[in-house]
Amino acid sequence: MIALMFGPPGSGKGTQASRVAVRLGIPHIAAGDMLRDEVVQGTELGREAKPIMDSGGLVPDELVIRMIDNRLNQPDATKGALLDGFPRTVPQAVALDAMLGKRNDHVAEVISLEVPEDELRRRILKRANTEGRSDDTIEGLAQRLIVYRQDTAPVLEHYRAAGTLIVAIDGVGDIDAITERIIEALKHNGVMVETA
Repeated sequence: MIALMFGPPGSGKGTQASRVAVRLGIPHIAAGDMLRDEVVQGTELGREAKPIMDSGGLVPDELVIRMIDNRLNQPDATKGALLDGFPRTVPQAVALDAMLGKRNDHVAEVISLEVPEDELRRRILKRANTEGRSDDTIEGLAQRLIVYRQDTAPVLEHYRAAGTLIVAIDGVGDIDAITERIIEALKHNGVMVETA
């Protein structure tokens, strides 16, 4: 089973995806974390990605798609995965669909975290102080929200049009409460049997 964690920057995708993946018994595959690791390691992909990421832009599809394809071929992903931060564009979604189609698989559901912009700004500034990510600035968030609206939000419509289950979740409040909202929604929709 392949699921997507979806939402704007600062919506809590990474936090919730790591928690929900444990409950689903599948790996959490975070494209952003993988890219940041490439930057830290100074790989060729990391050197290409760093200036784009620092400016709030999106890393070219071909690089991200190759990275995700390699990750989905790892043994721990044989029963599925929860993708976080990918796909970020409709072409990436089409490439993911084709990649999964070759495996006789598909995106089973999209978990969409809904968070107002003022809360996103508050979270990004807090994260900047605690994690020190280079793209966690007001200017970086403004650019990332523009990119999100133009390039990423249409991904949700792509999957809605394909008939994929979209699970909309209120992403504001206590972290544990949000996780439970997601789990209950997945159970209600017959998506999961809890493993943990």
